[in-house]
Amino acid sequence: MRKVAGWSLVAASGYAALSYIAHRSVYFPMKYPGGWWSQQTALGAEDVWITTSDGVKLHAWWIAARESQLATLFLHGNAGNVTHRIHAIREIRDAGSSVLMLDYRGFGKSEGSPGESGLYRDADAAYEWLRQRGLDPSRIVIHGESLGTAVAVDLASRNPCRGLILEAPFPSARAVAARVLPLLGPLLVWGFDSKSKIGRVHAPLLVIHGDRDEVMDVSLGKELFAAANEPKSLWLVPGGGHNNLVEAAGAGYGRRLAEFCRLRP
Repeated sequence: MRKVAGWSLVAASGYAALSYIAHRSVYFPMKYPGGWWSQQTALGAEDVWITTSDGVKLHAWWIAARESQLATLFLHGNAGNVTHRIHAIREIRDAGSSVLMLDYRGFGKSEGSPGESGLYRDADAAYEWLRQRGLDPSRIVIHGESLGTAVAVDLASRNPCRGLILEAPFPSARAVAARVLPLLGPLLVWGFDSKSKIGRVHAPLLVIHGDRDEVMDVSLGKELFAAANEPKSLWLVPGGGHNNLVEAAGAGYGRRLAEFCRLRP
């Protein structure tokens, strides 16, 4: 009987260790001074400091577009920091929207350590910063990238916005884990369940996915898209991978964003 209990303890400890490693592997933040911070001046990005409801001090860039009435809250993926989204920032700004590019807790110059509930608090605080700046929800676009799509869906499911843009989205962390490590993966990783929340989003939706995405297979994006309400549109970028979507889309990226937000005819 003691032998059985001993093996049970070993198994439980092994599972706990694997689960901890799996959850830690979700985030790959780059802390300051790592990154391309010298690009800030060229972008005309203003430093913004935001405090969350649980007291974490976050850093973000505010990039104003001339004569723009819209602001895009950009929620990036699980790696790097704000400086690694320079191409996206330029395209969004040139399409006619100002950009609030947020670094989650533990990323860049932001305090704290990342975790699912913390990322949701971070997005809430950034959204509230825009509201306090005088922006009506009808002028706020929520834009998520990869892991940030789950944060964006959560935010949009609880707050009104002009539109929701998702780049390389997925139904849930468990669905992704099932593709990476069948059978064992779904037992180790869970959360970020966008599919259960997307039905509560009633803003117009644009899903962008590379048809050669090597990290988030395009079938994952299609599954989430199918569960979403109308109005919605799906843009599959030919030759687009996970980390070169903006480049693969070329001039069409800014044009699609502008059309979706009705910034120009």
